[in-house]
Amino acid sequence: MSSSTPDIIEFACSGCGKKLRVNQDAAGKKARCPQCDTIQVVPAKSEPDGASPSEATVPPLEPIASEESSSPSPTAENGGSVLDNDMFSGLLSEETKPPTASPASPPSSSTTLAGHHSDDTAFSATRELFQNITSEISKIYVGQEELVLGTLVALFSGGHVLIESAPGLGKTLFVRTLGRVLGCDFGRVQFTADLMPSDITGAPFFDMKANEFRFRPGPIFTQLLLADEINRSPAKTHAALLEVMQEFRVTIDGTSHKIERPFLVMATQNPIESEGTYNLPEAQLDRFMFKLNLDYPSEFEEAEILKQHSQQVDIGKRLEEEIQVVTSPEKILEVTRENGNVLIADKLIDYINKIVRLTRTWPQFHLGASPRAGITLMQGARTLAAFNGRDYAVPDDVVQIALPALRHRVVLSAEAEVEGHNVDELLTELIRTIEVPRL
Repeated sequence: MSSSTPDIIEFACSGCGKKLRVNQDAAGKKARCPQCDTIQVVPAKSEPDGASPSEATVPPLEPIASEESSSPSPTAENGGSVLDNDMFSGLLSEETKPPTASPASPPSSSTTLAGHHSDDTAFSATRELFQNITSEISKIYVGQEELVLGTLVALFSGGHVLIESAPGLGKTLFVRTLGRVLGCDFGRVQFTADLMPSDITGAPFFDMKANEFRFRPGPIFTQLLLADEINRSPAKTHAALLEVMQEFRVTIDGTSHKIERPFLVMATQNPIESEGTYNLPEAQLDRFMFKLNLDYPSEFEEAEILKQHSQQVDIGKRLEEEIQVVTSPEKILEVTRENGNVLIADKLIDYINKIVRLTRTWPQFHLGASPRAGITLMQGARTLAAFNGRDYAVPDDVVQIALPALRHRVVLSAEAEVEGHNVDELLTELIRTIEVPRL
């Protein structure tokens, strides 16, 4: 085969025979084939026609951090450096080479992982687990892809979710279904104005028979907790959740009681009613990994809901008979730990950092996002990459979760509120001003 341009080298992989393309300045350096992971030295010039037995399109290489990066990067077996990110972009064929970097737009709330594809098999087990979970959930729970995806990302990242939606959209059904699929315990607390902190955490009681005080655990001692209408309780009740959401333990009378993990809090609030409600403090809002805004289902989804849930069949019986348990708490913790090994290149870290820091100087924001927002974006991007079967994160992963991760961490200025601006609208505009890195 011959090179179409003088600054491009074409050669066949010594392992699988796929045709690879690389920039001329990469000659003599070591590159890794995206198809079979064979590491080889790039020849000084293109190989003659017919050298490659296969003309198939080469999939994009996984991003590999440059030598200056603090992130782990692959190395050749016999020494020498591996090509950096910019050089690896030359290993893409004409059909798969991405366009030059340009500002990206956050996806709509209906965006799911269905449009993502990956040829990396390192995290294929995690991708298969994610697909099995969503498949089982869909047998009972119809639609609301953002709720399903956001909750699973938060669960496998060790975070919590705040849901703002109208009543009757099936949040309780979703948590029950999720608990059954994951093999986890499920609990529910209905927040009211007279709810006390001890009603959530539990309290000591005097055992007359043993003549001593004993601790009676509250409903918070579960694994999936639905905090329904959390904004209907006063601040002292909200404070009962602050410690457990961050440190996964409850302190009663000077004694700490650990919460069994995995532990996920799904808190809901009604966006319509304001009478008899208490705004959540910023300290507690910041502890939620995502804030998900749910809308009514589509016409097709609502028709499917009517078909499935109008026969007066006990939902508990359906969960036992129709839903398969596909994982366990131990497996969830194992996958969560593995997700921490997903590679995030230095350029992507800078991209996340720019997004978070720009919220603090954006003119329409009175309060910007905290460093915890950047940590959330990195953790969520890693989990999304693993759900896609990749062992590296890309800018699309960050953009996909940017709005849920930031919308509750920024506060509009008085002028922006008067002008009728929307938080999501301003965040979308902000993200579009930042150049997407080319990995």
